[in-house]
Amino acid sequence: MSKGDALRDRTAAAIVDSAAVSLAERGQLVSMNEVARAAGVSRATLYRYFPNREALLHAMATTGVEQLAARVADADVPGLPVDEAVARLVRGFITVGSKYVALSAGGWVRTDEHPDVETLLTEPVRELFRRGIAEGALRPDLSPELLSELLSGLVKAALGMVAAGRLGAEEAAAGVVTVLLDGARAGARSPDRPGGPPLVP
Repeated sequence: MSKGDALRDRTAAAIVDSAAVSLAERGQLVSMNEVARAAGVSRATLYRYFPNREALLHAMATTGVEQLAARVADADVPGLPVDEAVARLVRGFITVGSKYVALSAGGWVRTDEHPDVETLLTEPVRELFRRGIAEGALRPDLSPELLSELLSGLVKAALGMVAAGRLGAEEAAAGVVTVLLDGARAGARSPDRPGGPPLVP
């Protein structure tokens, strides 16, 4: 990579980062001019990298997915006990997600529209749940697909509370892990469903 390419990458990353922080703080009230000022670039430079608001929002969504994927990779999920792996993943999702939660909360763009989100995020989580079931750590009547959807829903709800200032990131992550694992651990059963075939979404 040339010095010019590296500089362009750094500038684009700085703009995306500033936009994420600004949106998290002020939501849809943030203008492109304010993003440019926060990133320390001119309005012309901002529009050279991102010709419109939609392009910037999609760049933010892509960056968010890539940062989440990096957290998944760094978590060393296959080498950890299931409970610890779930806790580490949730902390990563909450930490990164709290920065980009304004995207989905505002209804502007969905991070799950990223073309590789299934490979980068969804499948590693499902594989963790498959392993937990196979090892006897998690309930066999809850499918990996259902557990993945439940985790996603809990994380989204927790991020909404973080964005609203009702929970801190660490508290939110701990709550998600506790609720999910207390219900999913082997031996736990719903009082109105003592057994039966695996549940699916």
